[in-house]
Amino acid sequence: MATIDETAPVIVRLSIKIDAPLTTVWDLHTDIPAWPTWNTDIERATVNGPLRPGSSFSWRTHGLDITSTVHELIPGERIVWGGPAAGIAGLHVWTFEQNVDHVTVHTEESWSGDPVEAAVDQLGEALQASLADWLSSLKARAEQAV
Repeated sequence: MATIDETAPVIVRLSIKIDAPLTTVWDLHTDIPAWPTWNTDIERATVNGPLRPGSSFSWRTHGLDITSTVHELIPGERIVWGGPAAGIAGLHVWTFEQNVDHVTVHTEESWSGDPVEAAVDQLGEALQASLADWLSSLKARAEQAV
């Protein structure tokens, strides 16, 4: 099972409760080309082939062009991706937990590399804000679809 880099200088873990069916939340989250339609922080996103371990996708967020590789994919449960951006090595784990009347989405991400070492607090705050916005946007769109 793929995990974040627990030794990285920046690690953020967040969760959110979404009042929508698991299929709705999962489908929104894994329809990567549609990310810009509900997450205003993402300017563009394209997938290079079917979404599966080893496949990659390219996206632009907060002025960074990123190519991420999928490390693990368990439909409806978990997706893990990672990739470099401007000298930052990021690893990102998303898990989806069906509860009686809602879905809990957990996200954790690690950042390492020279740029991170040079600005740990600043980049930690930036990642925290970015992931909080991502989860809020996912929740808003998923609950709107119900």
